[in-house]
Amino acid sequence: MPNVENGHCKHRIKASYSSFREKEKKIADYILEHPEKIIHSTISQVAENLHVAEATVFRFCKRIGFKGYQAMKIALASELVTGVKDIHETIQEGDDEKQIAEKVFKSNIRTLEDTLSVIDSENFKQAVQILLKAKRIEFYGNGGSGVIAMDAHHKFMRTGIPTIAYSDSHFQVMSASQLTESDAVILISHSGTNRDILQAHEVAKEQNVKTIGITTLAKSPLSDRVDVPLYTVSQETDYRSEALSSRLAQLSIIDALYVNVSIGRKELMQQSVKKMRKAISSKRM
Repeated sequence: MPNVENGHCKHRIKASYSSFREKEKKIADYILEHPEKIIHSTISQVAENLHVAEATVFRFCKRIGFKGYQAMKIALASELVTGVKDIHETIQEGDDEKQIAEKVFKSNIRTLEDTLSVIDSENFKQAVQILLKAKRIEFYGNGGSGVIAMDAHHKFMRTGIPTIAYSDSHFQVMSASQLTESDAVILISHSGTNRDILQAHEVAKEQNVKTIGITTLAKSPLSDRVDVPLYTVSQETDYRSEALSSRLAQLSIIDALYVNVSIGRKELMQQSVKKMRKAISSKRM
């Protein structure tokens, strides 16, 4: 498993915020609002200021993927030095249509920029190599993530590699049970805790299939179990859930994987696309 303890403290907190318990949100809010105080405080001082146990602060740090308070503090300090700022604008009820559109666009841009900042070069390279070597690629996602899986299938068909997407949990496990170690599966789950996706992963691993996960930056069962985790970062607002915001980042990761694989299979892809264009041409008047 790759090491995810490489910074991005604020991103991790925002990515998991909606799933925090009351005390965890209290700690999260304090870190986001007073990062300078955190890097100059001990865990005892933070616990005392928030009227919580030191163990609660420690568990919070573990929850967002750090070994402990000190590791979290170092990551936060690094963000402050590099000038990471929150420029997200909240949509207000009094905003007109153009203002809302502008804020939605800016939020999308921010999601892409934040996601790009957490892409690990080695992980991404490994994911591309897995896909280039795969004899078959399957995409699994439920609900909104199922739409992303279908988009991935639509794109990767052009590579000449046999692909398919499943959004039904029964089809996912049935198909995964028929795969081999020469195949690959991309599992898409924003939370990384979807039981059906985790079960599909378990079945795939029983067949020694290589697995790639696309999920939120926060530590999750899916990111812990896949061979290669790829992370997205997004923020939740009153009018737009974090999961909805993450769709654009998920699509962009799929696009980036597709282009890399296309370049790696240039000649085979050209043959595949030529056949597809010929077939599609018969659909036009």
